[in-house]
Amino acid sequence: MSRSSFGDIRVFVEVARRGGFRAAAEHLHQAPASVSEAIQRFEDRLGVRLFERSTRSVALTPIGERFYARSLPAIAELEGAMRDLDDQKDQITGTLRLSAPYSAGPFFLDDLVARFAAAYPAVDVELIYDDKKVDLLTSGIDAAIRSNTLLHPDTHAVAVGPELSMSIVASQAYLATKGVPQQPRDILDHDAICYAFGAGGHHAPWGFTGPDGPFTMQPKPRLVANDMRSLLHYARHGLGLAYVYAEIAAPYVTNDGLVEVLGEHLSSLPRYSLNYRSKRHMTRRLRAFVDMAKEGKTIY
Repeated sequence: MSRSSFGDIRVFVEVARRGGFRAAAEHLHQAPASVSEAIQRFEDRLGVRLFERSTRSVALTPIGERFYARSLPAIAELEGAMRDLDDQKDQITGTLRLSAPYSAGPFFLDDLVARFAAAYPAVDVELIYDDKKVDLLTSGIDAAIRSNTLLHPDTHAVAVGPELSMSIVASQAYLATKGVPQQPRDILDHDAICYAFGAGGHHAPWGFTGPDGPFTMQPKPRLVANDMRSLLHYARHGLGLAYVYAEIAAPYVTNDGLVEVLGEHLSSLPRYSLNYRSKRHMTRRLRAFVDMAKEGKTIY
């Protein structure tokens, strides 16, 4: 059925239901002449007369009566479906699919998702922890939490979560053997334990601050992993300097004998970005999640 045929059937049903062209036109927000023309066009296409017209009244013909009896339930069902759709536009439901690096969970994302799920019980949340770059156009993911270096082009992003303080740590035994670095450039002479983003071979640069502002260095890695707790494990075994989040390193410094170095030279990493495709056609559930994430509340 063509779109115009469906529109003509709806006009036919309204004329029959309301007993005239003018009443139907008012309900449909159309001119009475447009409604009359639509009925005439529909009758010509069908080759039958659906209404008997006079200057004072409009009445269904016998074939029009039968057609009205058959078409009214279908139109009523479609109208109900449209009302349900309008109602759902005002509700926040469905499934929200998110992708994030493992590190985001303990910093802020687990807390954020828990608050969101409690606030919107009709929304199901699927959170996939993965450090790889996500193609938002093909993956079925609604939004990805990533660092700025892993954002998808031609998409939108808002900053979420806290700024991330960093720490360089090593074991006392390693420092006793290799020496304590005094300046950022000294790390180039040390064994480096580096964080890698997934399987792509991209290593996280080490960020510092100096007289001219922030800068990064990329030491030659001896060991590489994509989990910071593994980096700390290697550091505890005296295998080199590890560049990790200060929040994750703190218990190891306190309890496991790791030593922080170059602390006065380190810069913080920028906040994570919540990356999504479109503002114009954003679902209500994603909009609600973005709004909550922008509040900036964290677990600490």
